[in-house]
Amino acid sequence: MITTIIFDIGNVLVDFCWEPYFKSFGFSEEIFERLSEATVHTPDWAELDRGVLTEEEVIQRFIRRAPELEVEIRRVFENVSGILHLRDYAVSWIQRLKKEGYRVLVLSNFPEKMLRDCAEDMIFLKETDGGILSYQEKLIKPMPAIYWTLLDRYGLEAEECVFIDDTPVNIEAARRLGIHGIIFESQDQVEKELAQFFIDRFEVLKL
Repeated sequence: MITTIIFDIGNVLVDFCWEPYFKSFGFSEEIFERLSEATVHTPDWAELDRGVLTEEEVIQRFIRRAPELEVEIRRVFENVSGILHLRDYAVSWIQRLKKEGYRVLVLSNFPEKMLRDCAEDMIFLKETDGGILSYQEKLIKPMPAIYWTLLDRYGLEAEECVFIDDTPVNIEAARRLGIHGIIFESQDQVEKELAQFFIDRFEVLKL
């Protein structure tokens, strides 16, 4: 029996709008491209999510990649409000699933700064039953430890959980631990897969 729905956040419940956010500063196309290559398109970006380094330490890494853009880098990261956009179905979807009797949790690679600066776009969190943001645990998906931490903390049985994430490698990591997974493409697609999943499980139980 499925008891728990686990959501990723970025590009599932909120849009990660880094491109329009960067462009909102009025940079030339050349500066925009160089800024992107020095920040979002580097392995250091994941360090924001992991939370082992301080924000300043990560920014220093970005600056070392493009020292001539220090002013622009610091300007962009001073306050990242606007880099996320709440999807209009996020709150109502969670509320409906809870009304149907499911526990709803989040499991997301997510930095503390974004949570702090984008609070208005994270209002769905208060509708959930909890979860894990990567910076809190110093772990990121698809590391198995972050999934085990969630299961242990909330007393979950893996086979009773469905994880929804837009990144296939994160879904595969969950499935290896026995958690059911759905690769997110749209709310409608996930709803259909959830419905079919429950039908298939019911048919198996009847056999």
